[in-house]
Amino acid sequence: MEPELISKKDLLLTCGISYGQLYRWKRKGLIPEDWFVRKSAFTGQETFFPREKMLARVERILSMKDEDASLDEIAEAVSSAPLPDTFSRDDLLEGDVVSAAALDLFADRHPGSAELRFAELLAVAVADTLLRSGDAGRDEALAAIATLEEGWTACEATSCDLVLLRKMGVSVVLIVSSVSELLVETDVRVVARVNLPERIEVLKSRLKSQERGVRS
Repeated sequence: MEPELISKKDLLLTCGISYGQLYRWKRKGLIPEDWFVRKSAFTGQETFFPREKMLARVERILSMKDEDASLDEIAEAVSSAPLPDTFSRDDLLEGDVVSAAALDLFADRHPGSAELRFAELLAVAVADTLLRSGDAGRDEALAAIATLEEGWTACEATSCDLVLLRKMGVSVVLIVSSVSELLVETDVRVVARVNLPERIEVLKSRLKSQERGVRS
């Protein structure tokens, strides 16, 4: 399944950025060259981008700019340099990447495991988001970790969301395509919907910031 695309015009309008900003970020390496997709349209050749990845990346760039990061610092943070294969609990806590409460849930599922692979860390980060927002209780956050660990392989190649539903106190956690519209019964509440590409961008940013802190 190909990712949903967004046109350059719609991207600029949605994010409130200029043509000049977009191509300055491209020249600095903040946006990968292969994200600029040329396609035929009724007006001729137009530029499109993978929607979810691009919106998450622009949000991340603007957030770092608000924190007075330079374009060089942002480029380093979003670079495609490989991350470590595993991450230790102590390092994640020291770098404030995820909370101890979320890591404790992972430890409940994997007693004695002090190292997390990236997919496992993503599951913990999503659970952490649900806990911090107050959208999920402990059991629901644990279910989110289990669902992501078991379903990650199926959704890794496309853009997916994790959805938390609740009906009369009973919760269900689902993984759905980001472009899917949820049609539920009137008494079913969509408690939370977490976009995974966006969470991956945020998580990688935190890990890169942690690396820079260690190096300094």
